[in-house]
Amino acid sequence: MKTLVEMRKVTKRFPGVVALKDISFDIQAGEVHVLLGENGAGKSTLMKILSGAYQPTEGTIVLHGREYSSLTPKDAYENGISIIYQELSVIDELSIQENLFVGKLPTKKTAGFITTVDQKVMHEKALDYCKKVGLKRDPRTMVEELCISEKQQVEIAKALAGNSEVIIMDEPTASLTMEETNHLFNIIHQLKREGKGIVYISHKMKEIKEIGDRVTVLKDGTYVGTRNVADVEVDELVSMMVGRELNLESFSNHELDIAKQPVIFEARNISRRDKRVRNVSFQLHKGEILGFSGLVGSGRTEMMNAIFGAEPRESGEVYINGRKVDITNPYSAIKNGLAMVTENRRETGFINTMDIKKNISLLPYIKTSRAQGLVGLVSEKYDKKTGEEQRNSLRIKCADIDQSILQLSGGNQQKVILGKWLAADSEIIIFDEPTKGIDIGSKSEIYALMRKLADEGKGVLVVSSELPELLAVCDTIMVFREGQIVKTFPRKEATEQSIIRVSTGELSDEVK
Repeated sequence: MKTLVEMRKVTKRFPGVVALKDISFDIQAGEVHVLLGENGAGKSTLMKILSGAYQPTEGTIVLHGREYSSLTPKDAYENGISIIYQELSVIDELSIQENLFVGKLPTKKTAGFITTVDQKVMHEKALDYCKKVGLKRDPRTMVEELCISEKQQVEIAKALAGNSEVIIMDEPTASLTMEETNHLFNIIHQLKREGKGIVYISHKMKEIKEIGDRVTVLKDGTYVGTRNVADVEVDELVSMMVGRELNLESFSNHELDIAKQPVIFEARNISRRDKRVRNVSFQLHKGEILGFSGLVGSGRTEMMNAIFGAEPRESGEVYINGRKVDITNPYSAIKNGLAMVTENRRETGFINTMDIKKNISLLPYIKTSRAQGLVGLVSEKYDKKTGEEQRNSLRIKCADIDQSILQLSGGNQQKVILGKWLAADSEIIIFDEPTKGIDIGSKSEIYALMRKLADEGKGVLVVSSELPELLAVCDTIMVFREGQIVKTFPRKEATEQSIIRVSTGELSDEVK
């Protein structure tokens, strides 16, 4: 196989921390090289060095026989390297074809001397690239009209339009349905046949066995090893990542008799004006972790947003410990002891201009404030005390709590988000896709935390598209379809197959 990229003994130091130490990594033509490791292991840092976003402290990069001490984004682009981040970088305000050729629009001369964009050429080329990635949209469509999976196809088409030989995919299936994931894998197989090299970062172990050729594991910024995917078992990869075996079957409280426990949270007849949630009722008992499954768009997140006051509801009531609470917006939800760990942590989970301690102490301030948060006192001393407490309790990996939250890995950002709700002493905590883009070790810690919260009498509601996650942590699982709860499974009766069949409507109404 032809070597497309070789990184030799790459080291990266940030103030107070060594992010990478003596990492060597290569990419071959026609292969998917999986990059695996816990959050904070250094995967994204290594790829940002390859794409020119970061400069290494030490080490070299070899491209087409030429040795570089560092790359700029321009160097990476000219050498056929592109990166598709988990948070997609398409521009919503432009069309598909404009996104594909941004910065390199095809031009023509009009009237012999006026340079204009050649719309015809751009459209024809965009049609070809869209066809390659299976995007069935007119290239003149505005990107803001596309769903997440289609935007990802635009990103891949953009990489092809730039003649990329190496395409880095960071958690590409984090927001995709099963069908969309299968379509992405078909695209990857086609890219392999064309001799492209794919770097694939994922925490979904099943995907690694399905799509990967080789896998390299990093831990705490150091190289652990490289294996052929066909020759390695998942358990060995997990041990390489975390240094210990993990049992994800131990978080449900099988000894708890749910029916005999008091009801601590109840939703009655919740409906939304847009009909995405219709007459939904459920109860949560003390000590219970209640999970919600269903296809993307089935109404799970839409229901939680309505309960939390993030989106308006047409009707319905919410009770906490038997007391009816009036929730009309997130502020009133917080004041009444509700918490919501949202699916999109970068957009709605934290404030990216604040450091770690201020992100954590923000919620307690809101909870004790008056006049919709306009009146209240803040304290630097309290910020530091609260920040350190949550850092130690949740084992947040950071140089210090004055560090920008943007400098943390995804898993540690999620811990900061959890920390702010715990600092506010929230009674009912909604987890919406709580481990999206998070490594298996951090998942285990978050599952253990959920169990601890439930055992302490907190209310825990979990929305997840990962069935193994729901089966690992929940005592009861409710299945959504078309805006309604269609079946409830006690954990001991739930299987992946039965949940999928109910979610897709394959089972008859007799199961309800």
